[in-house]
Amino acid sequence: MSLTIPALAGKLAGLQSSAIRDLLKLTARDDIISLAGGLPDAALMPRERIALAAETALRDTAVLQYTESSGWPALRAVIAARESVKIGRTVPVGEVFITHGSQQALSLLAEVLLDPGALVIVEDPAYVGALQVFRAAGARIVAVPLDGEGMRLDILEDLLAAGERPAVVHTVSTFHNPGGVTLTPERRRRLAELAEAHGFWIIEDDPYGELWFDTPAPAPVASYSPQVIRLSSVSKILSPSLRVGWMIAPERVCRAVELLKQGADLCGSALTQQITTDLLTDTDWLSAHIDAIRTTYGTRAKALVSAVRATFADRVRCTDPTGGMFIWAEFTDDTDTSTLLPAALEAGVAYVPGAAFAVADTTPNTLRLCFTTSDEATLTEAVGRLSKAAQTTS
Repeated sequence: MSLTIPALAGKLAGLQSSAIRDLLKLTARDDIISLAGGLPDAALMPRERIALAAETALRDTAVLQYTESSGWPALRAVIAARESVKIGRTVPVGEVFITHGSQQALSLLAEVLLDPGALVIVEDPAYVGALQVFRAAGARIVAVPLDGEGMRLDILEDLLAAGERPAVVHTVSTFHNPGGVTLTPERRRRLAELAEAHGFWIIEDDPYGELWFDTPAPAPVASYSPQVIRLSSVSKILSPSLRVGWMIAPERVCRAVELLKQGADLCGSALTQQITTDLLTDTDWLSAHIDAIRTTYGTRAKALVSAVRATFADRVRCTDPTGGMFIWAEFTDDTDTSTLLPAALEAGVAYVPGAAFAVADTTPNTLRLCFTTSDEATLTEAVGRLSKAAQTTS
């Protein structure tokens, strides 16, 4: 008797694995310097302080039990207080929803806010995790280019004038991944005005906002409108393995997300959320800890940019990061960075080709470089290896 193989859902047909996650599998070798992963430096993660917080948390057996779907109450209160300061208004606890990292918040929001075929505006280049989510939701995705001041709102306005009606505009407003730029205060205000005039949601994805080097990041887009849903997490300032993210949104959005989260995983971990509560409320320690990260990353960012410019001169243009974890670089000749990648891996260095971040493959000569996980000497060596690879393929 022949077997009839059950089918998978049709929506999977157009989905692809993250190019970055796939690349990380290839860069695990000790002989490769990886500038590819968007990873915080594990050496800067506060292992001893996390261990102390875990020991303290485990004295209360409540942390071993299920918690509320919307999150550990103490953590929601802490996040509400912190976000109130950033946004410049009082954030009620009912507008705080804790998720399993901010990526889960983005995924749940796509289910709440988007019907199949709905228009989503993203930035070009775009955050890969957002593209995966919006494609899985069956959205129609249109990309708006970035320049040195963030999303090109003149192009967004042209789309709106032409009759396009997005359900959502997604922005990594601060220290963009992968573009490395920050949306200016003037554009933040204007984007909020457009949302209110045309009736769309803004999802402000902000995992890097506290990683500024010399000057604090501008006030969030959410400070200008209640139609902005803010996402963030502790992955970049404490540890990704805590898997603690959050969403700041109107209560009706939070309640809709709660219904879906109950079906997805019931609730998050009370244990890791209490550990996070402990760390975020130890304000003197936290301030010193984040300052140390900023100093280290700032030094590494300058080292990587200096090495790129000294090595490649006019052949490569790159951003000047003022925070975050990435620089965005562009070959000024016809070098295809996807084609170059095998030679770069052979030379012992990895990066992410710009095509991984494109809605359409229109950026063959660009690449993203992450500076967080290597010291200055190693970053300089990595650029030397990249130069060697580029010479062999030119």
